[in-house]
Amino acid sequence: MKMSLPKVLVADPVSQRGVEELAVGGALEVTVQTGLKEAELIARIPEFSALVVRSQTKVTAAVLDAAKKLKVVGRAGVGVDNVDVDAATRHGVIVMNTPGGNTISTAEHAFSLLMSIARSIPQADASVKAGKWDRKKYEGVELYNKTLGILGMGRIGTELARRAIAFGMRVVAYDPYLSLTRARSLQVELVEEVDALVPQADFLTMHMPLTDETRHMLDARCLGLCKKGVRIVNCARGGLIDEAALGEALKSGQVAAAALDVYEVEPPPADFALRPLPNIVFTPHLGASTAEAQENVGIEIAQAIRAALLEGEIRNAVNMPSIDAKTAALVKPYLTLGDKIGRFVAQLAPKRNDRIVITYGGKAVEMPTEAISRAILTGFLKNVGGEEVNSVNVRTMASTLGLNVEEIRSSEQTDFNEWLHVAVFSGESQVSVGGTFFGAKNDPRIVRVNGRPVEVTPSGVVLLLENKDRPGLVGHIGTLLGKENINIASMSLSRTEQGGFALTLLNLDSLPDAAVLSRLTADSDITAARVISL
Repeated sequence: MKMSLPKVLVADPVSQRGVEELAVGGALEVTVQTGLKEAELIARIPEFSALVVRSQTKVTAAVLDAAKKLKVVGRAGVGVDNVDVDAATRHGVIVMNTPGGNTISTAEHAFSLLMSIARSIPQADASVKAGKWDRKKYEGVELYNKTLGILGMGRIGTELARRAIAFGMRVVAYDPYLSLTRARSLQVELVEEVDALVPQADFLTMHMPLTDETRHMLDARCLGLCKKGVRIVNCARGGLIDEAALGEALKSGQVAAAALDVYEVEPPPADFALRPLPNIVFTPHLGASTAEAQENVGIEIAQAIRAALLEGEIRNAVNMPSIDAKTAALVKPYLTLGDKIGRFVAQLAPKRNDRIVITYGGKAVEMPTEAISRAILTGFLKNVGGEEVNSVNVRTMASTLGLNVEEIRSSEQTDFNEWLHVAVFSGESQVSVGGTFFGAKNDPRIVRVNGRPVEVTPSGVVLLLENKDRPGLVGHIGTLLGKENINIASMSLSRTEQGGFALTLLNLDSLPDAAVLSRLTADSDITAARVISL
């Protein structure tokens, strides 16, 4: 009886080269059917082992529930916003993307928009086509000797900076995670705060992920700090700019011109308030829309899917490390612990760091440390890159930020059979967190914070206090939290000596707000209070 071939459904338009790459050798049966509604996709998906999408098709939990044979979802692009990754993980479906495939195309598109708003090219083109000859009206400005402010110096921001410098622009950048050494090598001036950058910039361009920290980064207050007549480009994420505030600034002349490739709602609604303004340029999310970029991501995702279905090899996985199944089962507890340690130490460290040192001890030195290090880095850099950070691209992101990663296999004897330790250095300062496992179930625990012995479950809300060791202080903390209806699940105390410096860590059942932290630090014996969310 003839064995049936694994089937691949291409549900969004990808390059012909990508489709051909999937079908090469006849080992896979490839079907191209685009424009499917959710109900149609649910009806078709049960027979397929792999699904290829771009941004149009939504891979929802309902689709994944129906996908009985599905092993791989391949996103021909960077973001996976249209894929329910948690549902895919629950179903054992690997989600893959193509990190870096559209870097050049997006950088070039952003620079094209920069040129367009400097010289009012789209408006002038429309005017001539309408039979007019308004040379005076469309007088522009030069890029030469102007200051370009770049918000976000990842791959795309870096490529844009190179192009701007070639045009004789001064480049000032804000990226709280970029090291000073990396900034110097790129010939850009690094500032500590957005508020220090925007007053200097003649042009602003945005290249940051959309996170809670970056949403509406350019709001009415920030736009008010800009030079009058600043020009703004956004090819990153729509929510980075408060569109209502931008509209008012364009009307008042505070912003001379803007160019948007991304929007808070895509496509923008019919009553989109920015649409009638004469000093703004729109493109329909074209950053990655070049023949080269689409061919690159099409081929890349095709090769990754072939490797997964035919060879069991995992590349560019968003929801699991790129290792074989047997090793994955062995290393899984370490991946969980590593991610938690990375998240923990990221919330202790300053934003800008030079070096991260990952130390493996005891039995941990026998593990495949590359996968674990990537899990640690993914946890550590999650706030930098948002959902686009994964175990595949995390080392590239660290390198882009100038963060040197060192790994040590230690022979040091400790109280633990196996342990991980992560130290982060920023200039002369250092923070560190160490972890291990307790019990037969390999329950993860944080057992060192800044060199101090503790015992903390790395989940939920952890309140970290630095305080003086004095009688009654623990009771005072418990009473204050109790009044706010915040329950303490567990507590760990570590002191240098009786009456000396102490570190107090509490697992809490709910999140204390800023007012609670202020009340805690109002006690002169509590020098710091910090919430760690895990």
